[in-house]
Amino acid sequence: MNIDHFKPLTVYTNYIASTPEKVWEALTSAEFSRKYFFGNAVEIDLRVGGAYIVRTPDGSLHISGEVAECVPYRKLTFTFNVNWPELIEKLGPTLVTYDIEPAGDAVRLTMTESHDRPLDDDILSGGRQGWPAILSSLKSLLETGEPLVVKMAPPARMLAALKKLGIKTP
Repeated sequence: MNIDHFKPLTVYTNYIASTPEKVWEALTSAEFSRKYFFGNAVEIDLRVGGAYIVRTPDGSLHISGEVAECVPYRKLTFTFNVNWPELIEKLGPTLVTYDIEPAGDAVRLTMTESHDRPLDDDILSGGRQGWPAILSSLKSLLETGEPLVVKMAPPARMLAALKKLGIKTP
C-alpha cells in the first residue's frame, strides 16, 4: 500500500508516564484496549499487510484495516475504515499512525489521522472528538490503573455532514 499521498488532518499528542513497551502493549492488545477504547477490542496482526480489526463489545466488526508500517515500540501505521456502508467509497480510506517516542521518564505518543483527499471539518469532527477521549483514557489507565470514562455520542455535525453526502449511518 502506498501511503505517500495521505495528508495529516488530525494530530493528537499525549505525554504518558509509562514505557514504550507498555504503551505498545496498550495499543495492540485486545484485552487492554477494551478498557480504554469504549469497550472495543483491537485485534492486530503485527506485520506489514496484517489485519487491523476493532470489534464492538458484542463482538461485531466495527473497524477494519491493514497494517502499513510496524516498528515495535516505536511506530504503527494502519488503515482505519469504519464499517458503515458507503463511507469508504465516498470519503476514502483513513490512515492512522501512532508514533511512540521516549521523553525522559515518559512517553510521547502522537496519533495522526491522515486522508488521501481533503475532507470538511464537519466530517473530521468525529475523530477530533473521539481520539482525544480514547487516548486520554489510555493515558489514565497506564498511569493510574483506571481508564478515564468519557461518555459521548457521535458528533451531530459529523452525522449531519455524512447525511448530506448521502452516507447512511447506524
